Amino acid sequence: MTTGPLITPTAQESLGVLIGLVRAELVRGIEAEIAAKGLDLRFTQFLILKRLYLLGPMSATELARSVELDGGAMTRQLDQLESRGLLRRRPHEQDRRALRIELTDAGSEIWKELTGCNERVLQAAQRSLSDIESKRLHDYLERVLLALRDKN
Repeated sequence: MTTGPLITPTAQESLGVLIGLVRAELVRGIEAEIAAKGLDLRFTQFLILKRLYLLGPMSATELARSVELDGGAMTRQLDQLESRGLLRRRPHEQDRRALRIELTDAGSEIWKELTGCNERVLQAAQRSLSDIESKRLHDYLERVLLALRDKN
C-alpha cells in the first residue's frame, strides 16, 4: 500500500501548485483580518476598493482588468459595493456614454481601515525570511511574471 501522493507533479507543476497555495493562504489571511474587523467583504471586493483608492476613478472595464474579473463578475461586485454605499458610478467627463467608478467617502474610510490588514498578512507571510531573502523572493517572482507576460 502506498502512502505518497497519487500524482507526483513535475518541478514546473510544483511551482504552479506552490504559487497557487501561497495565493490561497494570502487571500484566506486577508479575509480573516477583514472578518476580525467585523466587515462583510470578500477578497475581490477588498481588491476593488484598494485599486480605486490607490488609482482613482476608472471605467468598469479598466477596473475589471486590474483585478482580473470578467465583465459579468465585475458588474455583480460593483452592484453589491454600490448598494452598500462604498462606490458610485458617475458619467465620464468626456464621454457621455461611459461611466466612471469611484469610491464614496464611506468606501475611502473602509479602505483606510483595511490598509493594515494587507500589510499584516504580507509581513506574516515573510516572517521567516531575512530582508535579503524577502527582496530576492520579490525579484524572482517579478522576473517569473515578466517572463510569463513576454509573448516573444
